[in-house]
Order: sequence, then C-alpha cells, then structure tokens
Amino acid sequence: MALQWLDEDVNDWPDLTEAQQQRDGLVAVGGDLSVERLLAAYQRGIFPWYSEDQPICWWALSPRMVLKPENLHVGRSLAKNIRNRHYAISVNQQFKAVISACARISRPGQDGTWLTHELQWALTQMYRAGHAHSFEYWQASEADANTLQLLGGLYGIQIGRVFFGESMFALTGDASKIAFVHAVKYLQSCGIALIDCQMNTPHLARFGAEEIHFDEFQRALNLYCQQDLPEMVSAKLLVNQIN
Repeated sequence: MALQWLDEDVNDWPDLTEAQQQRDGLVAVGGDLSVERLLAAYQRGIFPWYSEDQPICWWALSPRMVLKPENLHVGRSLAKNIRNRHYAISVNQQFKAVISACARISRPGQDGTWLTHELQWALTQMYRAGHAHSFEYWQASEADANTLQLLGGLYGIQIGRVFFGESMFALTGDASKIAFVHAVKYLQSCGIALIDCQMNTPHLARFGAEEIHFDEFQRALNLYCQQDLPEMVSAKLLVNQIN
C-alpha cells in the first residue's frame, strides 16, 4: 500500500503493522505538529522524526525500547560521580535551552539534526500545555563560582503515567547520565510507570531499559496514558550539590 499523506483528522492513522513490516516503522507523512496531533500520535506509539528538507515523517518503531523506573540500574562509576560531583539538577527551568542544545550537539553518524526549527516550536507548545518537561544539569563556572552553567540535560513528552524520552545532551562528562538518573527517580516519585526510550542502544540497556514487542507497548500506552499522574511534574530545583 502507498505511503499515506495525513489529512486534517488528527486521529486518522494508517495500519501500524503494515508500516513496521514494510517500511521499517514509517507510518505516514504530512499533517502538522499541533498539540492535538502530537498527543494523538504519542498515545499510539507514533512520533515525528525527519530532517529540515523533508515533510513531517511519523514513525512507530518495533520492537520498542522501554525502561520501567523500578528497573533503573546505575553503574558503580556513575554512582560515585552522582554522590561526589558538585552539580545541581533542575526541572522545567530552561526547556527552550535544553531542546536547542539537543539540536546543536554533534552526534556520531549523524549529519544535521532531526530537531528542526518547526519541531522545536511545536515542542515548546507542548511544554506550555504541560505535556513536555526538561531536566537540566548545572555546574559552577570555572571563571565565576557564583555563575551556573547549563552543561547537560534531557527532555521528553509526558502523557498520563508515561514519559516519552526524546533527546539529551552533555557538554561535560556524565552530565546527561546524571541528569537522566535523577529524572527517572523523580518521575517515578510522581507516578510515572513507563519511560519510552524508542531505540535500542547499549547506553540505554546499561540503565536497565529493555526491548518489548510493539503490541505489549501499545497495551501499556492504552493503560497508562489514560491514568492521571498522582503528582504533577513541576518546575523546581531537584538537587543542589553545588556548595
């Protein structure tokens, strides 16, 4: 079947099984990046992923890499850094700066970024609607100990009790890893039951993430996306080990 161009109906999605079997998970192209469409997509396990010179492409990868917060694994070396390093972790303090840094960071094997200007704008609308969150890693500036520098972080989409991890960046060693560990623990305390990691990487596997079949992933989405989060993810200083 030919690849479908999306119409104005945000709930009109083609068969995902066909997309996974015939197009490596490419579901459809076109549409828009409105909050309504993004919410409809993510609740089905679909996310946008494309370059500046492409139309909006929508994907539903199978199998799916997920992390149950209670299965988080922290290696010995990282645990030592988490305890001993001087840093601070905040929530929802610099969302735009985090997604901008994620777009700029150089990644092995990637030419350019999938975080287009259009997508960054859409993610900002999701943040304003309360469905996107950022976690920031700070260290004191070497030039001025009273000035904090944003040196790492991550962001994702939250619907109900599911957090869809999107991207992270680090400008100093282990910054994004430390932010990720604190983010997972905080999200678990808020009631998040599942973290979508999208793709299988050794990095995520070391944290305890595992692959599950897409049918199982969809069942989890159908359950958890409809449940209210017991405690809202709120803007705050989460950790302060600067002093």
